[in-house]
Amino acid sequence: MLRHFPREVSEAFQRLRASGDPVALECVVHAIVRDHIPSKAAAPKARLQPETSLIGDLGFDSMAISELVFFFEDLFQVSISNEEIVRVRTVGELCEFVREKLAAARVAAE
Repeated sequence: MLRHFPREVSEAFQRLRASGDPVALECVVHAIVRDHIPSKAAAPKARLQPETSLIGDLGFDSMAISELVFFFEDLFQVSISNEEIVRVRTVGELCEFVREKLAAARVAAE
């Protein structure tokens, strides 16, 4: 799924899967968000910030958020409900949400 991403994103994903590295998680989430921005013109040139709004700053709409959710579900083998994702407003909240989902999946697998 990450074939078209730069090598550092694939490597970060491997570190994330192996150790739960929070820096790797941020790298992967940021890359996926950038890849799913509806209008590439809205993509900020600088690094995404935790307070960057998915809707207000990056132009995500319900369709783009759905595509983002589907990608995360497939990549991380988790289930994300509409009720859960509607509470996520910023890139920082999305990173924390993914972190919590992965932690819960790890606990369930044990």
